[in-house]
Amino acid sequence: MAERAGGDQPTPTTSTVEGEWEPGPLAGRRFEAVLFRDVVLEGIDERGAAFADCTFRDCTFSASVHADAAFTNCTFVACHFFDVRFERSKLVGSLFDGCTFEALAVEGGDWSLAGLPGADLRRATFHGVRLREADLTGARLDGGAFRDCDLSGAWLHRASLRATDLRGSDLSAIDPRNADITGALVDVEGAMTIALALGVRIG
Repeated sequence: MAERAGGDQPTPTTSTVEGEWEPGPLAGRRFEAVLFRDVVLEGIDERGAAFADCTFRDCTFSASVHADAAFTNCTFVACHFFDVRFERSKLVGSLFDGCTFEALAVEGGDWSLAGLPGADLRRATFHGVRLREADLTGARLDGGAFRDCDLSGAWLHRASLRATDLRGSDLSAIDPRNADITGALVDVEGAMTIALALGVRIG
């Protein structure tokens, strides 16, 4: 299983929801230290729900929308995110292990310290998202979009960003000697940041 940066272990869960789940309206509700196993969250349009220290295992999030939601310090194992949208949501400290992402769209919000090591994000779009110190070690972002994102301090060792749209993003954490940025689309400031990382002198 993938580990959080620093080797922190997930918080033990204290209750379990398994199989079919009919939660009713989720707006404003809070769930803490709950294990969700084989739960289908397909088509949910929720706003303002909060999940803290929860574990989602083999869950399906297809065609769901999560606005102003919080999934803080949660763990997602072998979950499916197909046509999922997060708007202004907080996923600080959450870990994704063996999950699939198809047509994932993230608009705004805070994903700082999130763990996405080895994630396939080629069909994901992130816009205006805070990803400070996020673990993207070995992640595949090829052809995806990370526009106007704060990637400062992010772990990008062995990440593949071929043809990724990185315009407007903070690229100070990218070491082009340890990440593949072939064909990446950047703005002038981003190009200067990368050039400086390579030791190029700009006159």
